[in-house]
Amino acid sequence: MEAAEALETIQREMTAFARRARASADRLHPELSLVSYTLLGHLEESGGCRATDLAAHYALDKSTVSRQVAALERGALIERRQDPEDHRVQLLHLTAAGRRLLAQVTESRRTAFRERLAQWPAEDLERFAQCLVRYNAWTGPASAAD
Repeated sequence: MEAAEALETIQREMTAFARRARASADRLHPELSLVSYTLLGHLEESGGCRATDLAAHYALDKSTVSRQVAALERGALIERRQDPEDHRVQLLHLTAAGRRLLAQVTESRRTAFRERLAQWPAEDLERFAQCLVRYNAWTGPASAAD
């Protein structure tokens, strides 16, 4: 397969992957969108952050993040706390309910991946994991593909 054909295949398969990920997220936990799941995961990893940090990290519009944050707050999955270092700043943190739901969704996703990849040889899994890490580590200019 030549490079141009490989790139076309990658684009097509990544698009199918993204569509499948959104559909499976909706099926696994309809109350938590893929975007909301991603934001909750980031809040857990970071120990809390500002909404503007979320927008910058995921290259999302502030209004998009604002809507997601409002929905997560209404669902009592996140809460705002005053930044101890700068009292003018509000940091977003997971609530206990948010941690529980994130853990449930994460386990459901892990189970789905284990089932889907159960027949893959260990070498293929390792190579796939390395390629995904390498692909996602690229920090070039944002494009329609992101």
